[in-house]
Amino acid sequence: MSTTAPAPPTTSRHPLDRISHGKIVQIREQLLAAQAQGAKVYRFESGDPSFGPPAYVLEAVTRAGQQGKTHYVPNNGVPELRTALARKVTAINGIAQVRDRDIFVTNGAMHALFVTFGALLAAGDEVIIPDPMWTEVAENIRMAGGVPVGVTLRYEDDFSYRPEAIERAVTPRTVAIFLNTPHNPTGAVLTKERLGAILELARARNLWVVADEAYEDVVFAPAEHHSIGALAGEDWERVISIYSFSKSHAMAGLRTGYIVTRSAQLQDRIPKLLRCTINGVNSLAQAAALAAVTGDRGHIAAMRAEYLVRRDLMLETLGHIPGLRPFTPRGTFFIWVELLPEIFERLKLRDADALSQKLAALGIGNCPNDAFGKDCAPALRFSFSCGTEMVREGCAALAEVLG
Repeated sequence: MSTTAPAPPTTSRHPLDRISHGKIVQIREQLLAAQAQGAKVYRFESGDPSFGPPAYVLEAVTRAGQQGKTHYVPNNGVPELRTALARKVTAINGIAQVRDRDIFVTNGAMHALFVTFGALLAAGDEVIIPDPMWTEVAENIRMAGGVPVGVTLRYEDDFSYRPEAIERAVTPRTVAIFLNTPHNPTGAVLTKERLGAILELARARNLWVVADEAYEDVVFAPAEHHSIGALAGEDWERVISIYSFSKSHAMAGLRTGYIVTRSAQLQDRIPKLLRCTINGVNSLAQAAALAAVTGDRGHIAAMRAEYLVRRDLMLETLGHIPGLRPFTPRGTFFIWVELLPEIFERLKLRDADALSQKLAALGIGNCPNDAFGKDCAPALRFSFSCGTEMVREGCAALAEVLG
């Protein structure tokens, strides 16, 4: 089964005809169809935590339903949740003096990206992004009429986002620098020093910074997560921070995220997009988010420890297969594996996409590099967010097919 959708007509002027169907989603659908037919599959394609939300989160959903909290809610988020989120980003992320009015609750971090770029960009505005980068970042920039401009990240530099490379990509049409740390798909984590240098560049060029911090709690020691908004200080309004409950609290299906911005201009525009897209996030999901942000965080360390076990299982397998060069992720639950010419010669395959399709046909989830960018080296991304036993069995299957 091919994972490539037919190309849209080149003469079309509709913006959706410039948007892909997403290889991750296509491979996921292929695996789910095979699973429904009784085939054994290994869910290495998607970043959906295998854990369930903490019990107190689910109890909050039940309680909210029983209390009749199933009606329309305030457009920007329920007041008590916005208050709690303002306290969280101040206390945990170190972003100074965040107020309730600086918080906007969204239908997951994906929707936060859609809303942010829709509120920020005019037609033709350029946004600098890492290459490789999670597919939907560039797609949401295009949906807003903007132009994503990739800056190639390299294995030899730990896939770090280099300020000098970013500066070379700046043009008169550049409006914003997008960054994602911890980084999907490579698992790289930007240091405080590197973030500071990017911030200095943005200030010097009067550019916005859009920071996707969805994986803030999935970081492996000695790496540490730092929020660029904390470095900016309260006197500068051009940092927009995006967060999610999907990874920290295993609430991917509850679709709850949030935007933090001090910009008066965006605080005027964002509510318009929220009203015209969702008119308020699901009330029960917001009850879950309130419980999550005010509840005990002990489960985060437990999840991180299990992810570390899975990461090391996968690294041990991939590191012993000739022709593969896996990068050790400092955060997230993804492993980025560069493909050397030897692997294509041995398996008689032409490129990463062909290898990706071969693995998917055998029930082994993955996603090729061309789903994440244009200029990165041939590679596959594997996720270890699925259960530990599935990682163990799937690694044996990978070794058999690739070794």
